[in-house]
Amino acid sequence: MKTSILINCPDQAGIISIVTGFIHSKGGNIVYLDQHVDKAANIFFMRLESDFDEESFNITTFSSEFEKKLALPYKMKWTLKKGTEKLKMAVFVSKYNHCLYDLLSRFNSGELNVDIPFILSNHKDLEYIANQFNIPFYHIPITKDTKEEAEQKQLKLLKENSVDFIVLARYMQIVSSTVIEEFPNKIINIHHSFLPAFAGAKPYHAAFARGVKIIGATSHYVTEELDAGPIIEQDVTAVTHSHSISDFITKGRDLEKIVLSRAVKLHIASKTMVYNNKTVIFS
Repeated sequence: MKTSILINCPDQAGIISIVTGFIHSKGGNIVYLDQHVDKAANIFFMRLESDFDEESFNITTFSSEFEKKLALPYKMKWTLKKGTEKLKMAVFVSKYNHCLYDLLSRFNSGELNVDIPFILSNHKDLEYIANQFNIPFYHIPITKDTKEEAEQKQLKLLKENSVDFIVLARYMQIVSSTVIEEFPNKIINIHHSFLPAFAGAKPYHAAFARGVKIIGATSHYVTEELDAGPIIEQDVTAVTHSHSISDFITKGRDLEKIVLSRAVKLHIASKTMVYNNKTVIFS
């Protein structure tokens, strides 16, 4: 059985040896290890992948002993994930279809090791895409007067389907603190800009007016501060004076698809760790 463990704790001598020794004592064979020390904050980060014998390994017993013998004494925050475990990913969309099509195509080809219990939207426009991929679609409209009721419906769906994380594939609504608190660092958004520049309703028009030489896209975890959550992935592409606004939009949407899919893959693989509103991204 393959497992991945993510750890962060106050930096101290011998921590790698202590963790690897514990895994070895439980019959684990470490096949990957990556670590980082934030010297300013004196925090140690590590990700390990290990193989255990399927018949003799008990994940509950291992977790209990790890917590008692390592996590508590060394003040660790840690998570353990089985390599075969499939996370449940809900997708929220509005009217733009490019990110949704890209995610579902990757899912359909086996590139994303997840289950998608449903797609949710505040509009009915993209229901036909959900039908194409045989995924349940829920339409929950949102107005100023119905926002609280809509959020409760969303939460009910998320809990009933045991959703692990949410992807906002160009969902053009502000996610409330109520939902964010239920899914801390588990809501992934794609922003049509290389944050924080050119935020707003028409970023490509603003970029065009400024004569920029690159445009970008940013994927980040959602926090209560709008578009200011921990950044997972970013990318840029070059543009010139010869490109039109339409070219900017086309190039930008291509970037959005790529950047969002990369961020989702990193989250699925347990390669992201959030600390002080920043991310440590393991290779």
